[in-house]
Amino acid sequence: MKLFIAFFFLIFLIVSQGQISCFSLSIPASPGYFQDGDFVIGGFFSLRVTAGDSRIIFGLNDTTNIPDSVIVDLTNHYQHMLAMVFAIEKINKDPIILFNMSLGFFLFNVDFNEKRALESSIALLSGESPPIPNYTCRPKKTDKLVAVIGGISTAISTQISRVLSLYNVPQISYAPFDPSLGTRVELQSPYQFPEHTAALYQGIIQLLLYFTWVWVGLVIPDDMMGELFLRDITEEMKSHGLCVAFAEKGPAFPSHDTLDWHILMERITFTRVVVAFGDTHDFLMIVPLITCHPAFGNIWITNSNWYTTPVALEQNEVYTYFGGGLSFSLHMDEILGFKDFLRSVQPKKYPHDIFIQEVWSILFECPIFYQHRVRELSQCEQNGSLSTRPPHVWDMNTSPYSSKVHAAVYAIAQALHEELSLRVEEGSLDKSILQAPLPWKLHPFLQKGQLRRSINGVNTGNKEVSATKLDIFNYQSLKSGTKAQVKVGQFVFESHSVQHLSLNDKLITWGEHHNQTPSSVCSQSCPLGFRKTPVEGKPFCCYDCVLCPDGEIANETDMDQCFKCPEDQYPNKQKNQCLPKIMAFLSHEDTLGVVLVSVAISLSAFSAIILGLFIHYRDTPIVRANNRNLSYLLLISLMLCFFCSLIFIGQPRTVTCVLRQMIFGVVFSVALSAILAKTFIVVVAFKAIKPGSTLQMWMVTRLSNAIVCCGSTIQVCICAVWLGTYPPFPDVDMQSEYGQIILLCNEGSTLAFYCVLGYLGFLASLSLLIAFLARRLPDTFNEAKTITFSMLVFCSVWISFIPTYLSSTGKTMVTVEIFSILASSAVLLGCMFLPKCHMILLRSGVHLRKKFFK
Repeated sequence: MKLFIAFFFLIFLIVSQGQISCFSLSIPASPGYFQDGDFVIGGFFSLRVTAGDSRIIFGLNDTTNIPDSVIVDLTNHYQHMLAMVFAIEKINKDPIILFNMSLGFFLFNVDFNEKRALESSIALLSGESPPIPNYTCRPKKTDKLVAVIGGISTAISTQISRVLSLYNVPQISYAPFDPSLGTRVELQSPYQFPEHTAALYQGIIQLLLYFTWVWVGLVIPDDMMGELFLRDITEEMKSHGLCVAFAEKGPAFPSHDTLDWHILMERITFTRVVVAFGDTHDFLMIVPLITCHPAFGNIWITNSNWYTTPVALEQNEVYTYFGGGLSFSLHMDEILGFKDFLRSVQPKKYPHDIFIQEVWSILFECPIFYQHRVRELSQCEQNGSLSTRPPHVWDMNTSPYSSKVHAAVYAIAQALHEELSLRVEEGSLDKSILQAPLPWKLHPFLQKGQLRRSINGVNTGNKEVSATKLDIFNYQSLKSGTKAQVKVGQFVFESHSVQHLSLNDKLITWGEHHNQTPSSVCSQSCPLGFRKTPVEGKPFCCYDCVLCPDGEIANETDMDQCFKCPEDQYPNKQKNQCLPKIMAFLSHEDTLGVVLVSVAISLSAFSAIILGLFIHYRDTPIVRANNRNLSYLLLISLMLCFFCSLIFIGQPRTVTCVLRQMIFGVVFSVALSAILAKTFIVVVAFKAIKPGSTLQMWMVTRLSNAIVCCGSTIQVCICAVWLGTYPPFPDVDMQSEYGQIILLCNEGSTLAFYCVLGYLGFLASLSLLIAFLARRLPDTFNEAKTITFSMLVFCSVWISFIPTYLSSTGKTMVTVEIFSILASSAVLLGCMFLPKCHMILLRSGVHLRKKFFK
C-alpha cells in the first residue's frame, strides 16, 4: 500500500507538471446537464480535480473530447448538484412561487480549474461547446438564463464573474465568504452567503483552550483568505496565551516547488496539533504528502473534512494519519425531504444527467463501457441506492455547501417571484408570449438580502439569526469498521463576550496513535514551587522552570511569578504552600526562660540574705563603714534589679513593655548612684575629714544622700520624657525569623532608650574614675578597689551588650538584655558585698576599730 501511494504521488507530481497528458479518460457527451424550463439557472460545480490541458479552445470544431488527467474524484460534491436539482423540483411543484411557471437548469462541472470555469461560463452564454465568445446560438426570445450559482472557491467564482458581470447576470457564489471577492471583479461582483468568520477562529481557540493545547501549528492556503485567517487567529491566540509553533502556506495545486513541502513536513512532525484552514482544493497536495510520510500521530483541526473527501485514497490509510481529527462545520438544519430524495436518485431516474454515470461507477465500483460513443453503466448497480454507501464514500447528511446551493435556488426563485409580481400588478404578464426577465432586473431583489433570510427554503422575514452555530466532528473508525465524521460537540458564537463550547469527551477518539487526550506544549508544565522563565529567542510558550526564591511560593502550575506569603504565614520547604507562623517569645515555659527565672530569683534571694546579714551585723565596723544606709539601699536596688529581669520574660503586653525599661532604668540608676555616693564617701573620709569630726562626717552623709537622690531623679526625668513622647509598646517581627512571628516590645523612641543606657554609663564611668583615683588609700575598710573592679566589669558588660543587642532578634535579643542585667547586677553584688560577708562571718573579731566612728 505504501508503494502504491508513493507511486500515485509520483504520478501526481509528474501530471501536475504537465509531463503526462493522460491519466484517466473522461469523455462527456455534452458540456453540461441541461433541463429546460421557463427560466434557466446556471450551475457551476467541481466534481473532480484534473491536470489535463487547460487551454481554452474557441471555434466550431468538436474538441470537447480532449482527455483530461483525473487526479482526484470528489464524488461527495455531487450532492451539491443534487441539492440544486432537488430545490428546482420542489419549486416547480409549487404553482404559487413562479405563477405556475417552471425553472430549468444548466449544470457544468468545472473540475476546480479556473480556465475550465471561464470556458464553461462562455458556453453557458453562447449555448455551444466549444463556446463562441460574444455570440449565442439561441434565439433572443428563447434566452431564458436568469441567474447563475457557483463556484465552490473564490478563484473559480472570480473567473465565472469576469464573464457574467459583462452581461450583468446575477451570480451567487456558494464558496466560503471572501471579503476580497468584490475587489477582484471590475463590474458586478457575485453575491455571497454572509458568514461570521470570527466564529470559526473563536471556536478553534476555545477548543485549544479546552484541551490545553498551547503549542499549535497553522497551515493556510496561499491566498487572501488564508492571510486574513492567519492575522485574526494569531492575534486571538496571543491574547489567550496560545503560541503559534509555525505558520506555513500549504502547497497549492498545481505546484512545482518541492522545497516548501519538506519544510512543511518537518515542522508538522515536531508539532502535535495542527490547525489547517482551507478546503479540498486548498490542501489537495498535502494529503498524499502526509500519507507518504512516516506516521507521527498529529491531531488535525480543520474547517472542513478535506482529508476524507478524495476517494482515490484508501480510508484505512487516511484514518492512520488523520484519525482523531476534529473539524468545524457551519450548522445547517437538514433540508426537509432531501434525504428521501437522495435515496431515490438512480441513473435510470435521470438518464440525461451526464455526471451521474461516472459518480455511480465510482461509488458502486461499477465499470463504464462505451457503445456508439455513448457512456453506459453495467447493470450491476443500476438499482442501487446512495444510502447503502459507507459514510466515507457518500454522506447522506446535508453538507454546508449543499445547504447554500439549496438556499441560493430559493433566493433566485424569490427574486423571480417578486419581479413577476410587479408584472402582475402592472398587467404586463402574458403567459402566451412569456419571456424571461432580463437578468439584471433581479439585482434589486437579490440585494435586499435574500441570502441572509433564505434558510432551507423558508423565508424568515426580516429577523436575522443572531448566533452562529458550528458543529464539531471527529473523524473516527466506527465499530462496523467504516470511517465517518461523528458529531462530538457544538460551538455557539453570539459575540466575543457571549460564546459557548459544548463537547462530549466520551465520543472523541484520538486515532490509533493516542489512547488518551494528547498534549501539545512547547515546554512541560512547571510544577508547584517553580515559576516560568522565558527562553531567549523563543515564543512565550517555551520556557524553563526555575525554583521560587526564598520566602516566595508558587501554589499553581505554570506560574509566571512566585509570590510572597502573607506576613502571618511562611513558605514550606517545597515552596508550594504557605503555613501559619508560630508565635515566638521568651516564655516562662521555655527551658531558657526557666533557667533565667531561676537565676534571677536565686540572686534576688541571695541579695536578701546578704541584706539580712548586714542588718543583723549592722553595728559591726565593717557594716557601718561607708554608710550602712547606702549599703542597705544598694542591696535593695540590686534585689529589684534581679527581679526586674523577670518582667522581660513572658508575652509582651503594653504594661510589661512600659515597666520593663522604666524599672530597669530607675533601679539601676539608684544602684549606681549609691555606688557613686559610696565612692565619694571613701574619698572624702580619707582626704577631707579630720579624725573625730562628727559634723564634717554628717555633712558628707547628707551629701551622699543628695547624690543618690539627684542621680535617681535625673533618670526618672528621662524616663518621664520617654513615656510622654514615644513610649515602648508591643510589636511583632514577622521577617527576622523563618516561620515565626516574634512578639516583642518596640522601644518606641530609640533615642530615649539609649539616653537611659547612656546615663547609666555616665554614672558607672564617674564611679569608676573616682574609685580608681582612691585605690591607693589605706586598705582597711576601703571599698575603692572593689568599686573600681565592679565598675570595670559593669562597664564591660554593658559595652558588650550594645552590639550584641543590635545584632540579635527575637528571643535572643530579650535574653541578651536579661543576661546583661543579671550579670552586671551579680558583679556589683559579688564585688561589693562578698568580701564584707567573708569578713563578717569569718573574721568578725579581727581588725576591729572600735573608735573609728566615735
